[in-house]
Amino acid sequence: MSEDMFPREGKFSDGYEIEAVEEFFTRARASYEADAGERTMTDQDVRNVAFEQVRGGYRFSAVDAALDRLEVAFVKRRRADFIAANGQDAWMDHIAELAKTLYPRLQRPAGERFANAEGTGYAKADVDQLMETLVSYFDDGAELTSHDIRQADFASARGEKAYSENVVDTYLDRVAEVLLAVE
Repeated sequence: MSEDMFPREGKFSDGYEIEAVEEFFTRARASYEADAGERTMTDQDVRNVAFEQVRGGYRFSAVDAALDRLEVAFVKRRRADFIAANGQDAWMDHIAELAKTLYPRLQRPAGERFANAEGTGYAKADVDQLMETLVSYFDDGAELTSHDIRQADFASARGEKAYSENVVDTYLDRVAEVLLAVE
């Protein structure tokens, strides 16, 4: 495997474990290039991958940017396959159904959209601000991209001022999936 698939961190800085990253991207490429029935990886697999951090590993920003591009490529491939088999209208109906699953949380009052954190979590005010942007996207056509969702950054808070990170992250993964599907 290539030792320069991505830029490396210095020997005193952490990065992603090189062999694991290279193995994942090799498998991803093979899966992407395979025929539809032979693919072993999906955009969700790309979205959920995690690598161990080690000294002198691959630079986080470079690998993360490549993962974002790879996820987009897998979504586009899935969309093309679906449309070829079922048509454009069926795809849009499928995405509309997925988007509808997002609405119930959007209709909840600010501060009550997700479970409270047990200990430290995401600041409710920050998350609710992003949720309002999402409401504007659906209701008024405000600009919002999957990249905006992926790059969202929330301050830390505790107890009743914080939402559970896992619940918010799971929801935002679904939001990003919907946005990617129509971008």
